[in-house]
Amino acid sequence: MECPFCRPARGQLLYENDLIRILLDAYPANRGHLLVVPRRHVERWEELTWEEKLALIWSMELAMEVLRETLKPDAFNVGMNLGREAGQTVPHLHLHVIPRWKGDSRNPRGGVRKAVLDLEDENLSLKERWVKNRLEESKVEALREAFSKRGSRSP
Repeated sequence: MECPFCRPARGQLLYENDLIRILLDAYPANRGHLLVVPRRHVERWEELTWEEKLALIWSMELAMEVLRETLKPDAFNVGMNLGREAGQTVPHLHLHVIPRWKGDSRNPRGGVRKAVLDLEDENLSLKERWVKNRLEESKVEALREAFSKRGSRSP
């Protein structure tokens, strides 16, 4: 299968430079749903160079600026599905920029948090869901320790 982001359909490509492309999403979650993708075929975040990572963030801001100017959304959902188990269907890293408008969803509360709900989660109250999804203290401590070891590192 040929990668649709390496050779995007003619009408999908909105912008490109040496490092990134901004594309219309072929299966938009909302009007104006865009994808920011590295030009180089990369499947994992860890494979990106720092220059590519910065270009993705810059391009996300550019996409939001252009959407604000042209479509006048009230808000945005921005995110990535990193890996098949997270819902990534095209194995080429990409960042979603989804414009949102007041009233486009009956209950937008929770935003991207809703992406990981399954039927069991839908039937739980918010409090039950939060309790179910909290980490054990040992895991929290392991996270603290891992961040502490990297704390002095900066880009």
